[in-house]
Amino acid sequence: MTIQITGKNIEVGDAFQSYAGDKIRGILQKFLPREVNGHIRLEREREVFKTSCTVHVAGGLMLEAHGEGGDAYSSVDSAAHRLETRVKRYKSRIKHHTSPAAAARRKVDIEARDYIVSLGDDDEPEQEDANPLIIAEGQRNIGHMTVSEAVLKLDLSEASFMIFRNAAHGGLNVVYRRNDGHIGWIDADLPAAAKANGASAPEHAD
Repeated sequence: MTIQITGKNIEVGDAFQSYAGDKIRGILQKFLPREVNGHIRLEREREVFKTSCTVHVAGGLMLEAHGEGGDAYSSVDSAAHRLETRVKRYKSRIKHHTSPAAAARRKVDIEARDYIVSLGDDDEPEQEDANPLIIAEGQRNIGHMTVSEAVLKLDLSEASFMIFRNAAHGGLNVVYRRNDGHIGWIDADLPAAAKANGASAPEHAD
């Protein structure tokens, strides 16, 4: 098991690396029978320490957990607690995501550009054809999956939303975290046949 431990804006000493590595390995070895790889990143923002854990597991899934604290050790404790919760969810729901059908759908995943734009100066007049100022650019994977798979993938991460192609009809869908703790689902494209027949949106996740 390979666990990489790095720091952002802070040096990670041997004591912290040993503590964080043992903490995360203990959770993964307890619940996951296979060899997995992970990354622990510690950063400090003013008086707050933040630990991010990323673990790559079978089926192309990625488990994420963030924790904060007044010191480095309490932040990794918080992250470890959240990671253990997500590992348990992964264990109880993984069979569907690792099916041959799911693996076949992942072969047609696409990459999209992901931009961060500046809000700009509110005092400047807005032009109708003006584009926002782009301050960063990255890549975002848009997977081809069922709604159940998308909900699982979002639930195992720290992301606030996820865009995917619905395996039932190929249309773009969004799952997102609601303020009430549930996950919302936006279906932007019903099957053509359903539209022609005046059918309503599907009632179940798959």
